[in-house]
Order: sequence, then structure tokens, then C-alpha cells
Amino acid sequence: MTDSNVLMPRDYIQRLLACRRSDTGVVCSMPVGSLPGNFWTELECAFLNTLQARFQYLSESLGWGFAQGKTMLFRRDVVEGGGGIRALAAETAEDAATTKMIRNAGLRVHLVDNPFEQPLGWRSAAEVWARQLRWARLRRISFSWLFLPELVVGSLFPALALALAADAYGIGVAASLAMFLTAWFGAEIVLACVAGWRLSLLLVLALPVRDLLLPILWVAAWLSDDFVWRGNPMTVSRGRHRRRFFGRRQPGFGDRSLEA
Repeated sequence: MTDSNVLMPRDYIQRLLACRRSDTGVVCSMPVGSLPGNFWTELECAFLNTLQARFQYLSESLGWGFAQGKTMLFRRDVVEGGGGIRALAAETAEDAATTKMIRNAGLRVHLVDNPFEQPLGWRSAAEVWARQLRWARLRRISFSWLFLPELVVGSLFPALALALAADAYGIGVAASLAMFLTAWFGAEIVLACVAGWRLSLLLVLALPVRDLLLPILWVAAWLSDDFVWRGNPMTVSRGRHRRRFFGRRQPGFGDRSLEA
């Protein structure tokens, strides 16, 4: 199952099948942003690639893999044993439902070795913010205990702690912050270069903007359960999501095509 806005190379299926292991329940690929058309989609690349994709691979390496709905290659017997494809509507997002289904079956989510690209093109700041806010609210409702530490994921709080410590010990605050941020974002730049992900001067400028937005995004995710997706008002509230979701179409299926 794959989103229609994912680039599919000729060996798409083979690359997914190559990642199957004996304990695999589903093989997934997160979206990796490419072909941005303006600064705001460069900012989205900063969110998608060296931040979100990095932590998804880290989670998988620790045995806590999470499904991502951009591309999911299922084992049919696992899906049928978990209640069938309709069971993916048990959560507000089908990838969260997939993650829980696979774990309940005693299996694991595995990620493709090299993620498939999603061309981003031109988007407004509001569109990028709305997408990241929707995902943040979905993560909060689906995996609340894992969403809590997202507040301190970026560089803002470590930088503030370093500034306070440098000032207390009489060390140059500006020089300390400059070295710290160079090392912090330099590591992300090296990762993007090695992985073959988007790398540009605008992206380098977008990295600190993203980190400044992360705490604001985290707080905003707690302030409401509602969002708008493709013009449809929806909610992540467990008590209300069926009425709001299924009154029109089922999100997660209406925009997807079955590939195999």
C-alpha cells in the first residue's frame, strides 16, 4: 500500500522484499523530501529527512520500529490474523494501527534500506505547518508516552543549557554556542550527504528554523484534537474520530493505491 505522491523506482517491490526477515510483519518507508520549490519545502525536508527519518531508523535499530503509511508492504496472513484490512481503521491513522497490529502479533516493523522520495514542490508556510501539526497530533494520540520527550529533541534546550553553564563558568557564551551549533547541525549535514538526501544552502538555513519551531509544534499538538486534511475537518480524539472520519471517506484509504 503506497501513497500516490511517492516516487517508485523500477526496483521498488524488490527493495521492499529484500528487507523481509523471519520476524517481519510489515516493511515500510518513511517519506524523504526531495525537489523542494521554495524555502518552506526546504524546511519540510529538514523535518522529514535528518530529523524524523533519523529517529525512525534509530527506533528500528532498537527493536521499536514504527510503520509509516507512505509505503507499507504487509504479510497477508498477519493482516488477516489481526482482523483484516478494516482493522487498520481502529486508530486515527492506519500506520499507527499497523504498528500495534504487528507488535500484537509478536512481529516487527522493518524499514527499507533507502527511503523512497516524495517530491514536495512549492508549498506555503501554512501548508507545511498544518502537515507537521497534523502528524504531531496523531503521534500524541497514538503514542502519548513517546510523544512527551519530543519537546527536547531539537537543539534549542541543549543550547540554552550550554549558554547558562558557559556563563556560570565564565566561558564565552557566543563562542560556546557557535561551536555547539556547528557540531550539532554539522552532524545532520554529514548525514544528509552520506545518505544522499536533500542538501542545499537553504536547507542549512532551515535547520535552526526547524529547531526553533519544534517546541511550538509540541505545545500546539496538545492544544487541540482537530485538524483539516485535504479540506476535510477531522479530529484525533478517540471518542469522536469515528463520527468525524467515517462521515465522508476513510482517511488512509481514499488517497492510496494498491500496488501488490
